[in-house]
Amino acid sequence: MTQIVTVSTTPFDGQAPGTSGLRKKVKVFQQPGYAENFIQSVFDVVEPQPGAVLVIGGDGRYHNRTVIQQAIRMAAANGYARVLVGQGGILSTPAASHVIRKYGASGGLVLSASHNPGGPDEDFGIKYNIANGGPAPENVTGAVLDRTKTIDRWLTVEAPDIDLDAIGEVQVGGMTVQVLDPVADYADLMEELFDFDAIRKIVASGFTMRMDSMSAVTGPYAVEILERRLGFAPGTVVNGVPLEDFGGHHPDPNLIHAKDLYDLMMSEDAPDLGAASDGDGDRNLIIGRGRFITPSDSLAMLAANIEIAPAYRGRLAGIARSMPTSGAADRVAEGLGVPVFETPTGWKFFGNLLDAGKVTICGEESAGTGSDHVREKDGLWAVLLWLNILAVRGISVDDLAREHWARYGRNYYARHDFEGIATEGANALMEGLKAQLDTLPGAVFGPLTVSHADSFSYTDPVDGSVSANQGIRVLFEDGSRIVFRLSGTGTQGATLRVYLERYEPRFGDLDAETSVMLEHQIAAAEAIAGIAAHTGRMAPDVIT
Repeated sequence: MTQIVTVSTTPFDGQAPGTSGLRKKVKVFQQPGYAENFIQSVFDVVEPQPGAVLVIGGDGRYHNRTVIQQAIRMAAANGYARVLVGQGGILSTPAASHVIRKYGASGGLVLSASHNPGGPDEDFGIKYNIANGGPAPENVTGAVLDRTKTIDRWLTVEAPDIDLDAIGEVQVGGMTVQVLDPVADYADLMEELFDFDAIRKIVASGFTMRMDSMSAVTGPYAVEILERRLGFAPGTVVNGVPLEDFGGHHPDPNLIHAKDLYDLMMSEDAPDLGAASDGDGDRNLIIGRGRFITPSDSLAMLAANIEIAPAYRGRLAGIARSMPTSGAADRVAEGLGVPVFETPTGWKFFGNLLDAGKVTICGEESAGTGSDHVREKDGLWAVLLWLNILAVRGISVDDLAREHWARYGRNYYARHDFEGIATEGANALMEGLKAQLDTLPGAVFGPLTVSHADSFSYTDPVDGSVSANQGIRVLFEDGSRIVFRLSGTGTQGATLRVYLERYEPRFGDLDAETSVMLEHQIAAAEAIAGIAAHTGRMAPDVIT
């Protein structure tokens, strides 16, 4: 019988799971017992039952392999019957969700800090996904946090590291560990969802694309699907080998960190489609020749055309978006006669809606889009849906965007990020906004008059749970709005996100510069919040 080893420990401060799990600097996770405390807290809360299966995988960033080996030993000590782990420790976040669902696992550990940088001096993260394949809901993450504050021991077994690079099965402390191909199951699922024949035809006719995997996890997935199964030329996927430090780059698919792709797509040599994904493969960037598509618009355009894809024909039940995401999807829902749901930020809030069949597609302004095929946002899925739509409709990205805006109007939209600011200043800014909520209605800022201001609260229509304090909204009489929110995805200091939106009807100016169209909202945001005074920043670090 396997000997379980009990290791005494004491709590670490600050192990609260954020929007997508626990994220800290690598050096924090390298403290003896730090990762073990958090993993054990998860196991203590979920209490694996006899026969339970656990999925483990990550985005290949620095420290992944070390934590995976320890998590395997801890799973054996905590009563799991089987662990499924991606070869090399690799599983994209959407692929991990699919594996959990396909093999009936009780849950999974996803080791990633998503779009954050990797390397010895950069970021690491762990989150727990439940049996539906989605991120743990707040009642679970809250219980995990409570356990981290009282934990006094963690459990393991004496066993050597396994060979993560060898596909097959091994035994660890009486538990079976299966190292599986991280790509095959996911690629097969994509082929079931989309019209690969239609895409192959446009590829054969000369349609070209550039997929930048940003030296992150989607490289092997993109090469297998785009180059091998769909026939795009070798080299279509760039930065396709996952690296522990993402090649020294920041694996966030936005116009700052994917500037090379943007510059290419705005040049005379642009292919027909440019796309990128992030560190763990759950985000996406879409750029057509001469046309950048914002994530909010991408959600709306995909929703308007999703029934073109074979797996979605005749079954668009509804659309969901996070509160800071623009209202472009709302106009599609109204036009198609389906419901739309506005949730807090965090993919876990979409899980109940998807499980209940209330929505088919959902998305966030932070470049995440997905559907009911898994319970995570899925970067490569979004790229493939774009390809399917362009192939069947025989249309360019730019023409599709113009046609969409001519029908629904355009939501001019931008997000201003103030990163790594002092936590005290950020909290003071938010408290100052809350203090103004009762007096802001009727206030005038240039041509804008405030019609309503509140702190967003969400009541889940499925289970009735309430999530309060999800961001400050300031709505104006002309239909524009500003949202202020502190991000939960950083690892140090605070990140203030300011979301700016203005709707232009279908007969208005649909092809103007976004910064020009939002200049009054930008000025109002500073006047209302005092961003410069609270943060010391005269301009945002990133604009998306």
